[in-house]
Amino acid sequence: MTAGIKETAHTVDAATVMSLLPARPRLLALGEPTHGADALLDLRNELFRQLVEREGYRTIAIESDCLMGLVVDDYVTSGTGALDEVMERGFSHGWGAFAGNRELVRWMRAYNEGRPGSERLRFAGFDGPLEITGAASPRPALTALHAYLTAWADADLLPCTADTLDRLLGADDRWTNPAAMMDPAQSAGRTPEAKRLRLLADDLVALLDAQPPQLIAASSREDWDRARLYGRTATGLLRYHFWMADTSPGRMAWLLGVRDSMMAANLLAVAERGPTLVNAHNSHLQRTKSSMRLGGLPLQWWSAGAIVGAHLGDGYAFLATALGTFGDHGVDAPPADTVEGLLYALPQDRYVVDARRLATVLGDTPPAARVSPWYGYAPLDPAQVASTDGIVFVKDAVSGRRRTPRGALR
Repeated sequence: MTAGIKETAHTVDAATVMSLLPARPRLLALGEPTHGADALLDLRNELFRQLVEREGYRTIAIESDCLMGLVVDDYVTSGTGALDEVMERGFSHGWGAFAGNRELVRWMRAYNEGRPGSERLRFAGFDGPLEITGAASPRPALTALHAYLTAWADADLLPCTADTLDRLLGADDRWTNPAAMMDPAQSAGRTPEAKRLRLLADDLVALLDAQPPQLIAASSREDWDRARLYGRTATGLLRYHFWMADTSPGRMAWLLGVRDSMMAANLLAVAERGPTLVNAHNSHLQRTKSSMRLGGLPLQWWSAGAIVGAHLGDGYAFLATALGTFGDHGVDAPPADTVEGLLYALPQDRYVVDARRLATVLGDTPPAARVSPWYGYAPLDPAQVASTDGIVFVKDAVSGRRRTPRGALR
């Protein structure tokens, strides 16, 4: 079996990746089994650069807040702002602190320097404004959508005034209360004001969708696309808050599903403007259902990758990343009878595997599932090998704690 597995492993580069696919996908996703590992960020940057330069990809989408990502996009396309500020304000989840992400943004800006607008590389965050402890207020997205429609739509058709939205939204800390994640009674998501806001948000999005010829001509397609993002985000956040206030057994599955459906909607929208590279956790990008246990209960929901794949078919491709060791978190050499153990036995430090050929080599009985001693690393599910287009394997990794000093450009 070792000889057969060795024949599936190849150098990690753009040409090898594209050879695994029937055609250039509109969305090419590179997953990761943990966040923030230096080796994974460096490999992502190297591979994405090659795919941009050799295969014509024009957007890079990251698992980060979609509204905050606008700050990064403005910087890489037009130089708006300073890099230090962009890294602080343009990423959620603390991702802006990692040197690998800073280097990606710095390179994207350098790549765009002097290029015409049609050839510039774009950035997108595709996660909702969500954190583990809760969700953002819908105010920024909802008021930005209303402001756009006030400026460009038929005034008589607006369903409410800005003052009405402000009154219904109330104080932002009503929405961002972290206690609501564990106690539905603390959530503002099912108050009379929140229910009214859901109806108004729906009407605002309907007005946006009903007048694209007028709106695009009066503003621009770019402004209209941004307003669509505001609309998706506002309705998604209000839906998320609604389910935070729920007390049924389906509450957490709803929350997890709403997040990935928001991710999928953002990815599909980004894909409309051209070939896009995507980076996120494997669990968000896989073609199958995601799952986890919370409080002893099993939860399942459709991942963003599964949703996007259903829409795009061969227009979506997914490379999963697997690790051998993650030493500073106690993830030591994998057992020899796991997928990671079989790949770890090969001599290269990193390589990309033809996943479908590997599945054939492994046969009908999948290897044992690896068990991680650390919650932050998710081993590869051996049952999902055949559903990926490739596996990028990195033998050893450390946490991404390298930070570039403020004010320094690497």
